[in-house]
Amino acid sequence: MYKTLPNRTLLFIFFLLPFCKLSAQTISQEDSTAKDNHAAKAKKMEWFKDAKLGIFIHWGIYSVNGVSESWSFFNNYLSHNNYMKQLDGFNAANYNPQEWVKLIKESGAKYAVMTSKHHDGVTLWDTKAVNPVTTLKHSAAKKDLLSPFVSELKKSGLKTGIYFSLPDWSHPDYDVFTRERKRYQLAAEPARWNTFMTYFHTQLNEISTTFKPDLLWFDGDWEHSAEEWQSAKVLRNLRKHNPNIIVNSRLNHHGDYETPEQGIPVLRPENDYWELCYTMNDSWGYQPFDNKYKSPNMIIRTLVDCISMGGNLLLDIGPKADGTIPEEQVNILKQLGRWTNKHTEAIYGTRAGLAASHFSGKTAVSPDKKTLYLYADWAPNSNEEWLLRNIKSQPVSVQVVGSKLAATFSRAGNDLLFKIPSAAVDQDVTVIAVNFDQPIQLHEPSTPNISFAELKDKGLADQLKLKKLANSLHAGNNPFLNTSLAVDGIGLEKEKNTLSAGVYNWITKNAEALYKTGKGLPGGHYQGASALSADKQTLYLFMEGIPTGPIALKGIKNKISRIRIVGEGTMIEPQLFNKLYWSAVPGIIYIPIPQSRLDKDLTVIAVLLDGPVDLYREKVGAIESNL
Repeated sequence: MYKTLPNRTLLFIFFLLPFCKLSAQTISQEDSTAKDNHAAKAKKMEWFKDAKLGIFIHWGIYSVNGVSESWSFFNNYLSHNNYMKQLDGFNAANYNPQEWVKLIKESGAKYAVMTSKHHDGVTLWDTKAVNPVTTLKHSAAKKDLLSPFVSELKKSGLKTGIYFSLPDWSHPDYDVFTRERKRYQLAAEPARWNTFMTYFHTQLNEISTTFKPDLLWFDGDWEHSAEEWQSAKVLRNLRKHNPNIIVNSRLNHHGDYETPEQGIPVLRPENDYWELCYTMNDSWGYQPFDNKYKSPNMIIRTLVDCISMGGNLLLDIGPKADGTIPEEQVNILKQLGRWTNKHTEAIYGTRAGLAASHFSGKTAVSPDKKTLYLYADWAPNSNEEWLLRNIKSQPVSVQVVGSKLAATFSRAGNDLLFKIPSAAVDQDVTVIAVNFDQPIQLHEPSTPNISFAELKDKGLADQLKLKKLANSLHAGNNPFLNTSLAVDGIGLEKEKNTLSAGVYNWITKNAEALYKTGKGLPGGHYQGASALSADKQTLYLFMEGIPTGPIALKGIKNKISRIRIVGEGTMIEPQLFNKLYWSAVPGIIYIPIPQSRLDKDLTVIAVLLDGPVDLYREKVGAIESNL
């Protein structure tokens, strides 16, 4: 039976009902507003998310002596007075903004970000703020250098980005002067800070009204809080001039997108919008003795890495004091342009690809998810097929992007196999477009686990067996743990006739990578399969095909003791790039592999570390100190 509620309870419920209804309406309105804001941001950010490649330009008086931009006096490597004397040599005599823009466009970039002023406070435009230091009035150039570049940029159809330093270490009313010296404490002299903020807002308003940028790139927010920078006010003013302006996150997180610096993220950043700012060598501005340039191949593969994780690459150039761009940088931009021009459809507008477990290279998808792009920075060995794992959808067509030569595919259970003609291989990264008639569907992730009995299957090609074996080892499923295989390859003699000659020879040659090895690196550190020795001090990398450049390792904190090719002993000297000594982010380890020493089926590289493997998987952010 139902129990009758007391009148007092009924009265309370009757009284509460309007408030419940009002609360539900409020929540609904909040949800609706949040959705509207999300939709508005998505629309505003669309061109940025589609762009994939931008060019950063660090140009200032620091290029005269080729010293670190602003940091050289901040860190007391030279006095502020001697640093500022570079104004006398900053002549921009051969500056041709039209040629700059032409080269940037040729690279395949869709936007450029130019320094309007760095932390040294020297402005490249004719600011009307009180007592500035400008290239027009104080440098040998006697010119506004920013305006003609922005004008050419807008004519070209590229989006306009402007870099603006929040700190101004030269301004007499800015509190910080050098690492060891402050001019004053904000709490003690708030009027001086207010004077600086007037200067600061004047310059930002000028940039908004004069240059009408599509994007504003802030830097240096670590020196003050959001309240001190008046971040909310800055955003309001910028959006007053342009409601759709895009702002990076270096305004104490009051911006639209993340900006990891120098270190390529190991894991895809959480923000839907992000951009890796990255140098060609180790310097932002021009430094004549920094010859540690990455090759065009490395830069192209870095772009692919960003594309595969749904982000952009903002690649830096540092012009000389006369306005010419160094030859090495021009070459990289032109080679980058060769690849982007050829692979347009697989770059712009793409979205982040599949999990690393599906393919040994990088991947991306079209916005409608009906096309999957496979990026391979290796050429296939003779008759080699590329393996794409756990794909439920059946392709309707497959093509090599940028080539008229046909690609073929076949199905093997839940996997797809692709084959391309050797003449269709790109010198840097080959791209295959796999087309479906509906958004791609995947099988539930399955852990690779090949048995020793399956290695004896005569119906499976040797190369495919070995790829499946590498993936099984990578997942921690080692079919040799219960066999008599020894580390030196002895012990399987009784099985010689049950295995194909190719598989038997490969196993005995590479036995050390199979003997008691366990699960490999988690996703992001190496793009292929790997395994670790029992003591976790030797890393085994399984490398398909013929690499177009050195293979890469990311996020390895350890020092490298030795690298060699398994089974034949060749020692290899690695190259370390982007290990900036002031940054905790590990550099990228590039391992050049001599083609004459490659295995015809699957090459194994042993990387001996200085201790058990130690991985960096943290978020890569802005570099706040470069002492």
